[in-house]
Order: sequence, then structure tokens, then C-alpha cells
Amino acid sequence: MTDREQYTPGPASGVQVRKDGERWTLILVRELRHSPEKVWQALTDPAHLREWAPFDADRSLGTVGTTVKLTTVGAPAPHVSETTVTRADALKVLEYNWDGFDMRWELEAFDRGTRLTLWTNIARRFISMGAAGWHICFDVLDHLLSGTPIGRIVGPEAMKFGGWQRLNAQYAKQLGIETPNLPPNAAQES
Repeated sequence: MTDREQYTPGPASGVQVRKDGERWTLILVRELRHSPEKVWQALTDPAHLREWAPFDADRSLGTVGTTVKLTTVGAPAPHVSETTVTRADALKVLEYNWDGFDMRWELEAFDRGTRLTLWTNIARRFISMGAAGWHICFDVLDHLLSGTPIGRIVGPEAMKFGGWQRLNAQYAKQLGIETPNLPPNAAQES
């Protein structure tokens, strides 16, 4: 059995949601046992992003002012959006907009590695689904940085992956929101 076949996401944790007017922000925190240098590279380098993120980047996200094309992975048809990196404080903060969603990554060194915090605005009805999806992405990122890559798990593939429905329900409960009503077979479609 491969590491991917044995992978099961852990329990929902490290999540908050904030509302500002009609704008919702999902905040996810994960402690990784890897240096800020390794985590920064995984957040900015296209080759690393291709291994764990829900999008591909055509160039590095590590420099302010750089225009980058981000292509959504796992969607029924490739969706390309262009973004400009608005903040790139190496090893600390990375900010850009992904297809209308503000993304802020904060890295904080601590004695065992890096505390990674993602702040992203999100439509209310997708909050628990987004939390579940990013949870799996962070797990895949951790495997990649540990030298035991299991391959990217995003989009419809993540939804049919063992543990996604459980995570979606756990995050909905933790955040006090209703679990979205998915169309029948939504998790089976690809």
C-alpha cells in the first residue's frame, strides 16, 4: 500500500471564521515541523505548488509586483486567473488574490518548525467545504515537506477522498454553520 492509499485526514482543527459586513474570511492554522524556508518555498515555487496546492502557478509568487497566472486544478475545465503579488515578506507574509479571493499566508517560526496561517475570503455557503479542502491540502503539503509526497488531492478528487465528508461536517459543526447540501453524486462526479 502506498502512503497515498493509507492517508486519512486527521480531525478538524485550527479554524476560525470572521464576518465583516457581507464578507466572510476563513482562517486556518497549521503547525508544520519544517523550517520557514522550506514552507516559504512550498508557498511560492511553482514546482512545489504543483505538488499540493489547488492551483498551478506559471511563475514564482515570491516577489511583490510579479504578475502570475494561476490555473485551478480539479475543476471541470481549467480556469486561469491572473494575479499580482501584493506582499512578499520572505519567510513571513505572502499576499495575492486568487480569482477574486484575497489570500494571506503568514509564517511564524516556533521551536518545532513553522506555524502557517491562511486567511482567505470565501462565500458563506462554502466555508466548511473550503476548510475541509485546505485541511487536505495542508496534509499533502506536510507529507511533501517531510519527503514522503502523496500527490496533490484537490477539487472533486478531494471530495471523494476518504475523510472529506467527515471533515466538512466537523468544520461545519465547529464553526456553527450548516453543512452545505451537496447535489446527489457531487462527490462522485469528476
